[in-house]
Amino acid sequence: MTTTNTHNFNLDLNLLVEEAFERCGAELRTGYDLRTATRSLNLLTIEWANRGINLWTVEQATIPLVQDTATYDLPTTTIDLISQVIRTGTGTTQSDITISRISNPTYASIPSKNDTGRPIQVYIDRQAAVPKITLWPIPNDGSYTFVYWFLKRIDDAGTGVNTQHIPFRFLPCMVA
Repeated sequence: MTTTNTHNFNLDLNLLVEEAFERCGAELRTGYDLRTATRSLNLLTIEWANRGINLWTVEQATIPLVQDTATYDLPTTTIDLISQVIRTGTGTTQSDITISRISNPTYASIPSKNDTGRPIQVYIDRQAAVPKITLWPIPNDGSYTFVYWFLKRIDDAGTGVNTQHIPFRFLPCMVA
């Protein structure tokens, strides 16, 4: 028996919503139906992000640190940081040193927030529209790089022609 040897099946937004309506015994008839379904899908992906780590959304990024600068913006698509290191050097002389994540009360209790040196702690402020990190101590030179792995927000449902930003194995859950 021969097989297709292809692995490309996916559904764009229109087909996904059409399948959901058919499973309910209904028919997608109006633009309003599609608009409300799109809104529901966007809320569903937010719920999935709130429930925990969606491994397909974990990405690595870097921020070159600037001497005497403690606070840096993260991408607005950042949900949370998974892990983080301070990198020194490059190539074969590169060294990654894990730094501790601290809470707001712990950061607030640091008596000398203006100390400088190699950062050993990071406070993550996810409350603002633009998430930020604050390092302590403040970098004492520009040779450090903040390397981090973060949960990225799942892409919006879109306008109907895009496939969804989910692994194929999540399609049945999304249709349901």
